[in-house]
Amino acid sequence: MNELKEKIRTIPDFPKKGIMFKDITTLLQESQLLKKSIEGMKGFVKENNLEVNKVVCAESRGFIFGSILAYELNAGIVPLRKPGKLPYKKIRQEYKLEYGTDSFEMHEDAIAKGEKILIVDDLLATGGTARAAIDLVEKLGGEIQGLMFLIELSFLNGRKKLKNYKTFSLIKYSEE
Repeated sequence: MNELKEKIRTIPDFPKKGIMFKDITTLLQESQLLKKSIEGMKGFVKENNLEVNKVVCAESRGFIFGSILAYELNAGIVPLRKPGKLPYKKIRQEYKLEYGTDSFEMHEDAIAKGEKILIVDDLLATGGTARAAIDLVEKLGGEIQGLMFLIELSFLNGRKKLKNYKTFSLIKYSEE
């Protein structure tokens, strides 16, 4: 996974001063690295014998990985959207970021009770986004099989909020 990590560039002070943003667009531009990322994520699903009916993915970079994984796993996809983007009845969950607060919305009929869910996003930082996804899925009765991330900023301890769930990340940064 070093090959993947080397391709990700760090942008200082984005989106605000003090944040070291991990830019994955450089990785996404290379088909073989994107493929390697997806294969690594699929490996987690297979190694853990996860049954997945739907992939829940967070706006917006989570859509990239979540869509491809849903296709590969023969699963449906449920987008977590920023407020005001979904046209039908929805539920909402606020969460804290390392640099502020935000919220996600999901259609209230997106997940049926008992469906097996894999949550996918590009980044695990403080765990707020992932925790919001968990809360939304569980409100609708979905059974979370695992959480998957391309990148984990382990120095921010986001995994602590996810300790009761199988959690996987391909690339880990242990310091800023």
